[in-house]
Amino acid sequence: MSTFLYRLGRGCFGKPWPIIVGWVLVLAAVVAALVVNGVKVTSEMKIDNTEAQQVLDRVSRELPEASGGQASVVFTVPDGDRLDTPARMAAIAETVQDVYELDQVINPADLSQGQGQPPGGPGADQPESGPGTAPPYQPLVLDGTPVPGVLVSTQAPVALFQFQFTVPSTSLTDDQVSAVLSVVEDAERGTGLRVLPSDSLKAIEIPVGAAEVVGLAVAAVVLVLTLGSLVAAGLPLITALVGVGVGVGTAFALSTTVEMNTATPVLALMIGLAVGIDYALFVVNRQRRLIIDRDLDAREAAGRAVGTAGSAVLFAGLTVIVALVALTVIGISMLTTMALVAAATVLLAVLIALTLLPALLGLIGERIVSAKARKKGHTRREEDSHSVADHWVKAVVRLRWPVILGVVAVLGVGAVPAASMDLGLPTGASANTDTAARQSYEAVTRGFGEGYNGPLLVTVESADGAAVTPRTLGAVTQQLQQRKEIVAAVPLGTSQDGEMAVLSVIPTSGPDDDATADLVQALRSPSSAVAQDHDVVIGVTGFTAIGIDMSDRLAEIVPLYLIIIVGLSLLILLVVFRSLVVPIQATLGFLLSILATFGVTTAVFSWGWLGWMVGVDTGGPLFSFIPVIVTGILYGLAMDYQVFLVSSMRESHVHGHHGEAGVVHGFDQASRVVVAAAVIMVSVFAGFIFSHDVMIKQIGFALAIGILIDAFLVRMTLTPALMSLFGDKAWWLPRWLDRMLPDLDVEGDRLLRMLTERQDTEVARRPEVIGK
Repeated sequence: MSTFLYRLGRGCFGKPWPIIVGWVLVLAAVVAALVVNGVKVTSEMKIDNTEAQQVLDRVSRELPEASGGQASVVFTVPDGDRLDTPARMAAIAETVQDVYELDQVINPADLSQGQGQPPGGPGADQPESGPGTAPPYQPLVLDGTPVPGVLVSTQAPVALFQFQFTVPSTSLTDDQVSAVLSVVEDAERGTGLRVLPSDSLKAIEIPVGAAEVVGLAVAAVVLVLTLGSLVAAGLPLITALVGVGVGVGTAFALSTTVEMNTATPVLALMIGLAVGIDYALFVVNRQRRLIIDRDLDAREAAGRAVGTAGSAVLFAGLTVIVALVALTVIGISMLTTMALVAAATVLLAVLIALTLLPALLGLIGERIVSAKARKKGHTRREEDSHSVADHWVKAVVRLRWPVILGVVAVLGVGAVPAASMDLGLPTGASANTDTAARQSYEAVTRGFGEGYNGPLLVTVESADGAAVTPRTLGAVTQQLQQRKEIVAAVPLGTSQDGEMAVLSVIPTSGPDDDATADLVQALRSPSSAVAQDHDVVIGVTGFTAIGIDMSDRLAEIVPLYLIIIVGLSLLILLVVFRSLVVPIQATLGFLLSILATFGVTTAVFSWGWLGWMVGVDTGGPLFSFIPVIVTGILYGLAMDYQVFLVSSMRESHVHGHHGEAGVVHGFDQASRVVVAAAVIMVSVFAGFIFSHDVMIKQIGFALAIGILIDAFLVRMTLTPALMSLFGDKAWWLPRWLDRMLPDLDVEGDRLLRMLTERQDTEVARRPEVIGK
């Protein structure tokens, strides 16, 4: 592999323009496809093969008018004002009518008798509260006629307008959502009303802002400090931007044909920038060191850099790709799309580092290293022996037992909060207090009760497949109404064949409460009183139920995925390092870092510790996909650092530095670029922490803190301590196993032998040698 990459690097360096033009044409084709196809992304979350999704799919077929996306708007007034003035009631009624006139919204007046009404948006038949209690609301009545879909609280100056779209939320466009927002926000003009859309009603937008640019700026500074040249520092940025331009642009271009969540291209952007910069950094840094330390010309140095550092880049990139593609075995289409788009972006980063980068180096030529830097080459080794890295690794090796125990203890403490990690979907309850979503949630809670923030869609079907009679439906509704966990139950309609009836059920608890999850499970149970008394099958769906099922499904998947990752880690590292100790050490270190990452993320986003630092003022559940996404990505990136650091130690061992000396020498050679790469990754990921999208915020934080933990505590501290503990035995491998494993030549030994043989041949052909 190293010899092939060496020839590839020299070839791209020697003929740069065809390579550069080729990549420019690829980028241009992506831009053209993007212009032609446009962009269509959704904020909807769903998991295939969950009970809630299956029920929703059946409702979509049997009673489509009851399966559309739900939304709500809250109308309030300043403290001390009255909401129920004639002018304000008229303004609310007019706004409601304007919303119903939109093509994408169901108008209850257009529904035939018995075909239902929008969930949570009752018309003349208002939901009733439990037995013997007065409901804390009343319908909005204007000129003696109830306004469908609107409830006015009797406890607070709050009016709640709940309505339903004609299609599922996944099918809504940004223009359709924005049209609703435009209509309801008009109600604020000259009325004194304040309009608060719910969290489910917000414009769909790509959650990327200025903070990501700050992260790139920090990465640029680190590149300049590491490479010591503006020209050299610019190359990783250029190649990374080309990579994400092609990868993310292609994802956007495909979004009109492949259902894509807003987080999918952002995740690809996040990973593509980080690995794109790092992989180019490794190659450019190796080329510069070969020029400075060995007086090679730029082309030969570029070829050798691609052959050696490029081999490590290829393996590291494939490791990340394998970790991401492994997410597809979980069988969740949304997660599969996210993983494949991110994996494709990483693959592009690898290809660009091995082709476009050496081509750009060919354009720059010898200017990649200044004359001043070349003059310092003779003092390089002396500087290395007195560097911070050298002092650090020698101290770690000398105090290896306290270091090992200390790192394990710190990571163990950091992992403690992970035991109480709560998974779910973002709701208004976990939004910041200054957002409309949070204020809407609180207003609904004050006026109607927390359950109105997360109505359940309940289906009723006869166990024998017969039609559900009106008498049975009435009895089921009454029995549901009498449960203490339910505030209201309202029939929405029945299917044309009468075999399915749909109800809107308002729980007493909020969407994120354990009591709501318990209610969902209780209603679904075949042994529940409702199912047994009336010989019916109860199904539960809706946003809240889907969130509950999603969290449960993903919580079950995390252990399985960890097993897959651990198995892959042991196998891949065994092949690369031809060692038993190194794979076990690397995998155990990764498990410590991922558990600590989950712990710290839980403490910040769920417990609220230091939440102000990341722009969070309210604790809430972690996004359901966080564990599997972060595990896959962090595994791949952690193995990047393991490869570049430990392969340097192995190279030192192979070239005669044994025991602790090999660990120290290898660490000195690789630590500077690994530290720079880690800082760059942390900077890029940290830029996404300040996204307005809580999901991107949590992913960015988890990846940033995960890289900090893994790179600096595990790879830069625990790894050299453990490697020095085992000494030369760290490279032991049974002979029978050594014969079975393929030789990937990550360290470039085969390339070095080829170059040595070629040099000897050239020397032998010289006239003065032949004459002798």
